[in-house]
Amino acid sequence: MSNLVRFADGTGNVRVGLLTGEQLRPLAVASMSDLLRRPVAEIRELTEAAGEAVSAVGVRLLPPLDGRMEVWAAGVTYLRSEEARREESVDEDVYARVYRAKRPELFFKSPAWRVVTDGEPIAIRADSANNVPEPELGLLLTSAGEIAGYVVVDDVSSRSIEGENPLYLPQAKIYTGSCAVSALVRPVWEVPDPLSLDLRMRILRDGHEVFVGEASTAQLNREPAELVEYLWRDNDFPDGAVLSTGTSVVPGLDLGLRPGDVVEIEISEVGTLRSSVVLGADEVRRVLAAR
Repeated sequence: MSNLVRFADGTGNVRVGLLTGEQLRPLAVASMSDLLRRPVAEIRELTEAAGEAVSAVGVRLLPPLDGRMEVWAAGVTYLRSEEARREESVDEDVYARVYRAKRPELFFKSPAWRVVTDGEPIAIRADSANNVPEPELGLLLTSAGEIAGYVVVDDVSSRSIEGENPLYLPQAKIYTGSCAVSALVRPVWEVPDPLSLDLRMRILRDGHEVFVGEASTAQLNREPAELVEYLWRDNDFPDGAVLSTGTSVVPGLDLGLRPGDVVEIEISEVGTLRSSVVLGADEVRRVLAAR
């Protein structure tokens, strides 16, 4: 299994490479955004012509976003998500309508600089009573809207804020520490069918499992290509983007995240994402500033 990665080498230089096992082969590009300005066919050629392998030991893996890249997300793309949103909302009909509608729900999630990755903390809002992780398959997209690879995304959300009023969705979804993306990107040519992937999430509290949920991307109500087409309508992503395709594993209303929890997400053929939970954005800010 090979993965595209963005990494800091021993001298602190940030590069892009192809990781296979413990061997890392640098690519002849300046950045992830530089890579994503090219068509997928050329990206594959670059991986095949990657440089001499070096040891990955001691290399720091970074979020696979830089430059002007953005993370966007789709909502209510699984039946379970539609049901959960209606449970928590005072205006439940709006979620039922968007689940059936031709136009999907798409919303901005994070700029590249605010994304955290494996081993870094996610945050729950200090002004929210109920916060949950949302495990999702993410699409790494070129500037032309081609799918270049797949990532694991955690769309951390405030259920209480969004549930109070759907117009509060930006506050529920967009804040420092609310977006985690796996460091490893599985190339699109190594995933034969993105709609047959198993997804699993666990929440650990004091070392004990308090929640486990499983689902499959086969349950998606919308094709990934359809979501991408709507995102690209009258919109520009000159450095590429990540589009998260929605969640199907939703903890019950009685199980919100607490500081100190650990969230583990696994998507078959794609990868894993593990995050500790902190209250408020201060710890996440320290992590971001240290890069």
